[in-house]
Amino acid sequence: MKRVLTAIILIPLILIAIFRAPIWVLTGMVAVFALLAAYEFLEICKGYGVRPFKWFTLVLLALLFVPFEMLLPQYARIINFGYIALTVLAPFLMLALAMSRKELREGLPAAALSLIALPYIGIGLGATLIPVKSLPFGNLLITFLLIVVWSGDIFAYYVGKNLGRRKMAPNISPNKTWEGAVASLVGSAALGTFFLANAPAVWAGLTRMHFIAAQSVLGTTIPVHAPAEIWKVIMMALVINIAAQVGDLVESMIKRGANVKDSGRLLPGHGGVLDRVDALLFAAPVGVLLFIIINLHLAR
Repeated sequence: MKRVLTAIILIPLILIAIFRAPIWVLTGMVAVFALLAAYEFLEICKGYGVRPFKWFTLVLLALLFVPFEMLLPQYARIINFGYIALTVLAPFLMLALAMSRKELREGLPAAALSLIALPYIGIGLGATLIPVKSLPFGNLLITFLLIVVWSGDIFAYYVGKNLGRRKMAPNISPNKTWEGAVASLVGSAALGTFFLANAPAVWAGLTRMHFIAAQSVLGTTIPVHAPAEIWKVIMMALVINIAAQVGDLVESMIKRGANVKDSGRLLPGHGGVLDRVDALLFAAPVGVLLFIIINLHLAR
């Protein structure tokens, strides 16, 4: 029951942010989720007997989400170079910081696990903002991603719980079943494809109700270009769903190795923030790459 109530509260808030908020608000929202998830990840690392460089890692992660290019557009090129430089220099900064540990054998594992948090969570969640800022049909992608990931999780949970018999990865996640995985794959592909096939009608209805704000992520333009043939949309949904399920299993593996059940207790019925975004951490980068490929094909 707690799981359902938490979802009832969170999902509308996220959708309101997407449909009604300016881009800087959505960026801030994603940054907060990223910092909370990274904090939980770094706490889990202690279960491996490693003390990561928690606060230094969180500062670096926060810098990746600060929209400097929006605050200082005249310096956008320099700022974008700064983001790249920070990403490239992060391993060297971590290794240099490793020398501060009195017990030298702790330094390298601490640097390695701290560094993993940056691409794992920073790029994973940061990828959700790329379509909004720079891709054609970006308004479709962010909504499509959430539909595929959320619906896949729901189908897997309820079908696996009630009909699941064959364990999928008992050493990693004892409750995961092949029946739930297949239901997740089929259900999310069906709903995701239905959404894209009917997106113009959805946008028209939301615009008539004045639900989409002009300054929001989605804007007020009704999409009139088909992003791809139906079979390509289905393929994209299937691949994103597989990536999401792998992301879920990876986080379960991390927790199980640390002998931890949930990443945190912030969300009743769901555990921590990392427990909620684990699938998206893999699905978002994969989805962005697929969407780029599909749009490049359409542009020819």
